[in-house]
Amino acid sequence: MSKGPLYVGIDVGTGSVRAGLYTASGTLLGQSTKETKTWRSESDHRVFEQSTTDIWEAICHCVKESLAVAGASKDDVAGIGFDATCSLAVTDDEGEPICVTEGKGCGESGERNIVLWADHRAEEEAELINSTGSIVLDYVGGTMSLEMEIPKILWLKKHMTPQNFHRCQFFDLPDYLTYRATNSTTRSSCSLVCKCSFLPQSGWQPDFFEKIGLGELVEGRYKQIGEGEVLTAGKPVGKGLVEGAAEQLGLNVGTPVGSAVIDAYAGWIGTIGAQSRHRLAAVAGTSTCHLVQSPNAVSVTGVWGPYRDAIFPGWWMNEGGQSSTGQLIDFMMKTHPAYQKLLQTSKAANISPFDWLENELKRQKEEKNVASLTELTKDLHIYPDLHGNRSPIADPKMRGSIMGLALDDNLSDLAKKINVTLEAIALQTRHIVDEMNSRGHSISEIYMSGGQAKNKPLMQLFADVCSVPVILPFSHSTAVVLGSAMLGRYAAELTGAKAGELSKERLWEIMVEMTPPGTVVTPSASQKENRLLGAKYKIFRESIDIQKRWREEMERAAQE
Repeated sequence: MSKGPLYVGIDVGTGSVRAGLYTASGTLLGQSTKETKTWRSESDHRVFEQSTTDIWEAICHCVKESLAVAGASKDDVAGIGFDATCSLAVTDDEGEPICVTEGKGCGESGERNIVLWADHRAEEEAELINSTGSIVLDYVGGTMSLEMEIPKILWLKKHMTPQNFHRCQFFDLPDYLTYRATNSTTRSSCSLVCKCSFLPQSGWQPDFFEKIGLGELVEGRYKQIGEGEVLTAGKPVGKGLVEGAAEQLGLNVGTPVGSAVIDAYAGWIGTIGAQSRHRLAAVAGTSTCHLVQSPNAVSVTGVWGPYRDAIFPGWWMNEGGQSSTGQLIDFMMKTHPAYQKLLQTSKAANISPFDWLENELKRQKEEKNVASLTELTKDLHIYPDLHGNRSPIADPKMRGSIMGLALDDNLSDLAKKINVTLEAIALQTRHIVDEMNSRGHSISEIYMSGGQAKNKPLMQLFADVCSVPVILPFSHSTAVVLGSAMLGRYAAELTGAKAGELSKERLWEIMVEMTPPGTVVTPSASQKENRLLGAKYKIFRESIDIQKRWREEMERAAQE
């Protein structure tokens, strides 16, 4: 008996691939997750590389396993949608991977063909771009991040022979996946507008590319980065799955494929559930993205955008971000001298390390007779930008700091440092929300998705620090992949027999139909804790000014 129509969502995150199989009501029937490889450099901490071959193999595994778990067949699947990190994938004209690793092999055939979003090698290239004063900077908050694709392409040009560079195709990773699935080089508005300096109103800017040294892209009529049709989210790509991809995925040839989006935007689609400029979607995993939509362009210094048509035609989006959040929590925990002891102690107690730390903080709070964890750690402060600042300072040179260190390397100290790390992430979220609201947004709710949504203390800190309710998704781990499945459904309906009868608001309607209800976390801090959090926020903001002043002082001293 048929289980259809069903829709496959595929989410390619920083460290894994997840596939999910959904009904039209948003019920998850089967899912699968598989880790992916990331290569680091032993001599340069800025370098992060991945492989499209590895990622595609993981996708195929997860799709097949999701169908098997659900007891469904390929005939039940009516559409498929993709999302992925905003990483740069490089292939030749035939789609074969091109190596992006610095050295003699750069530009030759090779497995490591993705410059991951977190890769910060293109610092000099970003500085050059930001010195141009180009109009494209007006649509990235005034400063282009070195995490975006054009600085990385410019870096690759400098490290490849001209012949090798000329034979490259450059894709934002979501667009690579639809290319691999359909053999169509049609690009998505989400990837081009948000990460590749494409302006929906006027397209590619030839003066910009010529000024920064990428004139060959103009001469080639932008074939290397995307020529021709640009699709908004979920619009059908090509003629659906081509034979080779269909066989590898275990699906039917011609299965409709929706135009892809960046993973954070899939999280927005999978959680917001309604048209509202008051709802901020925070998609929190290795890093965190903060997305808000508005009917008109809102320019926020240091916050990416405004992006027109990123998801819906005619609508604008802004994207704030923290380059390291989940990664920061892991780093602070694993580099502490008591980490191995934490693993041993939590294992003996048969609970997770996070649960053990939470219990330890409660014990210390009772022992010190204080009313809150904020009071317990009131003299310990962390500034969290160990991997630079994405928003709202837009400065990759910012670094982390700790004030209040003691000669303490025990588990009690680890617990307190993890607590103030969570505080710092929440304080920076408030900084981003405050900047957005000061420039014209009116954010009054935060909708969470991603792995951090299961961290209850952090979610309460978001609510208390930002003074807004936080809405947790029905499933923190599948909200993003649900957003991609919605794109698959939209593509299926647009290619179906009743396509001409669909409302212009159909994607909105699909979001409402498929989004399950979430859980609300309301602000609950006492007056005293609010005062303490307010003081911590003031110190957080002051630490930014102090770091900038100290950096200038040292730079002047180095030049004299």
